[in-house]
Amino acid sequence: MTTTLAPLTEPWSPAEFEARLRAVGEGRYHDRHTFNIRMHQGDLTQAEVRRWITNRFHYQRHIPVKDALITAKLDSPRLRRMWLRRIEDHDGRSEGEGGIERWLRLGEAAGLDRRTLLSGEAVLPGVRLAVEGYVNFCRLRSPLEAVAASLTELSAPDLMRTRIEAFERHYRWIAPEGLAYFRTRVDQGRRDSGEALELVRQWARTRTDQEKAVAALSFKCDVLWSLLDAVQHADGQGQDGSRESM
Repeated sequence: MTTTLAPLTEPWSPAEFEARLRAVGEGRYHDRHTFNIRMHQGDLTQAEVRRWITNRFHYQRHIPVKDALITAKLDSPRLRRMWLRRIEDHDGRSEGEGGIERWLRLGEAAGLDRRTLLSGEAVLPGVRLAVEGYVNFCRLRSPLEAVAASLTELSAPDLMRTRIEAFERHYRWIAPEGLAYFRTRVDQGRRDSGEALELVRQWARTRTDQEKAVAALSFKCDVLWSLLDAVQHADGQGQDGSRESM
């Protein structure tokens, strides 16, 4: 008589697995970071807002890079088409379109020079390291882990709504049209997170894979948190985030 042994660790139920993923965002998403809290309370100076815009742009411009790496890992035309749309969302289909362009316009509305933003000369070392770590994660890890890391988008729509309200109330020196990136990401983030969550639920059938997905999302939260740490603790920096001469 053949006995089939049960796995040493049973997978979580679909409901519990999703709950664990969502719990990561609820407990570790960067909306809880002191810098974001100060931003939404209206406590940032103009120099701090500009520093954040400058350094966050370094992350924004690498989003289509990491999405291209993820697209290359996907094994069906349907999935590649789905993920390619994310690249178009940020790069646009032509010049003057897309999320990167909208972020550049946010910088201009805040008084930053487009050429300086594009040069990257004012990006802090800690931000460079955080972004490079995320891009390399998507390059080297499995499709499951790379897609799971994108699930910070589950928390993004609420953050975007909070941010729009905060900027309209507290940072009126920024022209309203500069907030177009935040407005667009409310719906895009909801759509993107729904698609990614469905893939992760389909792919993570074992407890080991489920734990890898949760760990990947935790890592992404650490990336976003580290980025804000660097911006918040950038003592001795100029208004745009560049180093002052010593």
